[in-house]
Amino acid sequence: MSVYDFLYYFILPILSFSGLLVFVRFLKGPRLSDRVIALDLLITIGIGIIAIYSVISNRPTFLDIAMILALIAFLGTVAFAYYLEKRSKNE
Repeated sequence: MSVYDFLYYFILPILSFSGLLVFVRFLKGPRLSDRVIALDLLITIGIGIIAIYSVISNRPTFLDIAMILALIAFLGTVAFAYYLEKRSKNE
């Protein structure tokens, strides 16, 4: 079994299934924080899928796209944490 077969038949189905579970949590999340964490995790799963596609198709430029998505996800998480901190101080 080669690395490409391992990526196709093992890693991608696991990422797809976990993306489905996280999307359900995104829809059902009782609180806003649950939804933001689920959205951050969805972006992280998307970064993993992009990285695997980059390895399989031998296109390293997709890794740059994955890094930009990771930066956006990190900044969104920091902004949400700042919002929660300000909201808790006002209450």
